[in-house]
Amino acid sequence: MILVLAYSAVLLSFFSGLLGLAMHHRRHLILFSQYWFKKFPGDNHNCRALIIDCLQEKRFPVFLRQAVFVLLGLSGAFAVLAGVGVMIGQGLITDQVSLGLPWLPWHVRFDCLSGFFFLIVGIAVGAVSFYGPGYVNSYQENQHPFAILSLFTGLFVAGMLLVLLADDAFFFMIAWELMSVASYFLVAFQHENPANRRAAFLYLLMAEVGALAIILGFGVLASFAGGFTFDALRESQLSPTWAGIAFMLALLGFGMKAGIVPVHVWLPEAHPVAPSHISALMSGVMLKVALYGLIRFCFDLLGEVHWEWGVVLLILGTLSALGGILYAMMQPNLKRLLAYSSVENVGIIFMVLGLSMIFMANGHPQLAVLGFLAALFHAFNHALFKNLLFLGAGMIHHQTHELNIDMMGGLIKKMPKTGALFLIGCMSISSLPLFNGFVSEWLAFQTALQVDVLDNGVLRSLIPVAAAALALTAALAAACFVKVFGLIFLGQPRSHHCEKAHEVQDNGMLAGPALLAGLCFLFGIFPGPVITLINSVAGQLLGQTLPNDAALGWLWLAPVSTTQASYAPPLVLIGALIAGGVSFWYLRRNPATALRRAETWDCGFGGVTPRMQYSSSAFTMPLRRIFAKVWIIDERIDKDMQGAMDQDVAAVHYHLRIQDHSWPHLYQPVERGVNKLAQLVGRIQTGNIRVYLGYSFVTLIIMLWVVS
Repeated sequence: MILVLAYSAVLLSFFSGLLGLAMHHRRHLILFSQYWFKKFPGDNHNCRALIIDCLQEKRFPVFLRQAVFVLLGLSGAFAVLAGVGVMIGQGLITDQVSLGLPWLPWHVRFDCLSGFFFLIVGIAVGAVSFYGPGYVNSYQENQHPFAILSLFTGLFVAGMLLVLLADDAFFFMIAWELMSVASYFLVAFQHENPANRRAAFLYLLMAEVGALAIILGFGVLASFAGGFTFDALRESQLSPTWAGIAFMLALLGFGMKAGIVPVHVWLPEAHPVAPSHISALMSGVMLKVALYGLIRFCFDLLGEVHWEWGVVLLILGTLSALGGILYAMMQPNLKRLLAYSSVENVGIIFMVLGLSMIFMANGHPQLAVLGFLAALFHAFNHALFKNLLFLGAGMIHHQTHELNIDMMGGLIKKMPKTGALFLIGCMSISSLPLFNGFVSEWLAFQTALQVDVLDNGVLRSLIPVAAAALALTAALAAACFVKVFGLIFLGQPRSHHCEKAHEVQDNGMLAGPALLAGLCFLFGIFPGPVITLINSVAGQLLGQTLPNDAALGWLWLAPVSTTQASYAPPLVLIGALIAGGVSFWYLRRNPATALRRAETWDCGFGGVTPRMQYSSSAFTMPLRRIFAKVWIIDERIDKDMQGAMDQDVAAVHYHLRIQDHSWPHLYQPVERGVNKLAQLVGRIQTGNIRVYLGYSFVTLIIMLWVVS
């Protein structure tokens, strides 16, 4: 039954894509219906007329959009049911599908790890199904056909779900490529913009390079195994050297898709240009599918993990977390900022996975489970609040036609519901108590604080440094999203569009983010159910669970022991409500301190204007001075002079450009090398037929010599 639900989720997402094509081929459907009713006449004339009228009416596109997203919503619901069902039952379901190669049918495996990521995909797709119908109405059908958007959205979701079900290398790569290629067309959906085409090409290029690395990683395992099924790959006996090579290939392939530094450059280019609900799925879900692939490869297929692998993940995760949030702070584009923030959160997940590997390889399985649990819980939480923030960014863009933070302001008065939902997302991603992001980062710190059980002096020095970097990352994330919320929703409008903005009228566009916001708060107060589900994943994959079930109950968390550290979110909520109630009563009791609405104090300047407000670059200037070496900064002030001998300043122009170090130091040298190699190879193309005949003759002689 559970596997039937999983198959249903895949098929419904696939059919939702096919259904969207009906809008593009409506004329053909009308002709086919007329032909069918003429060939098979009957008494149901009214039914025939109704079908043809429905196809011809203007309401048909609206109905079709809603039907497509209904199917997507059902797909998400079935994915949630299947994932929760397999984790509760701690089951392991296998199957074969008569597709694929003649001698290798598709092998299917649905276990607790797959079920957990099914849950992540299902929740995100369900929220998008509410949000999508209202959002896509803003697209002009002749410029951006809904048929293309719906087709590749369905294939994208189906590809992600199939990756989670794959149990052999061929099936896995087919599903992986389906996910990658479908998302490429979604990134290039608004292809009239050259920047979108460039971002889509960069994404596809790096996706294919990553896929090649994954194929080589599977190839290393298969060369020591008796087949390409995952069961055969698990039995492969690799030397430490070959195991390390396979790990590095998998890290490159899956890390590139996840957006780990330094192979992250496609992510801030591709995510901002896709439609907002697609950006939400890519950043909130697709990155987790890449995380699933790395976990499946390292913890399951490779078998025994080495502490050196954990150190690699810890270092790369630390660089990604700190670098991602520093780059995010400098971005004036809202969606680009959120994309860099995903690099930060993926880095946190990699850090804790590295700690899990280190503890496991050093004989501390309980602490390894704690790190594994913290990593998966943060992946789950990131999927919730990052989807919420991208959908919120879509609503802001939908209403203001702006993504530049410096051109916004004052939207809390124009869009109060959107502001409240976006505020919950900002507090969740900032890891504030009472929200889900705090719980998973607190568990990550608890994992790092157990470093004293290790005997290796290098590790005992490295892990506290990484923990300090994680604390700095959390503080910078809070500052970053104070900037985001403050500049967008507070103050005065900085543009005409923001001044004329109003709340979205489509209830579905609010329902999807509201669902995610509610889950962010719910699992921040009651994280126990999700942690229990992840505990079952750890039990099946690692063979260990956190033993003290009482300390992981609904009231408090004590992952190591109650004497070391504990966190009771319901009690914190009760305390916050009491403190808030007392403060509100005290303010209301004294008329001098009673809450009231008034104009913003202008400091005696005679009226506040939008030009007096902080801009994005001004807000982050102190941090830009402190961490100046992190970026390549081009900052200059140009003055237009006038008057006698150009002594008077007519105008001042401020220019600021911040660039990622990865481009000039990693990617541009590779680009130059490829171009030089292409020029050298191009020299053999002389245009002389005699030279080409000579090439053929020499090749023939060499082949005859080799064959003989």
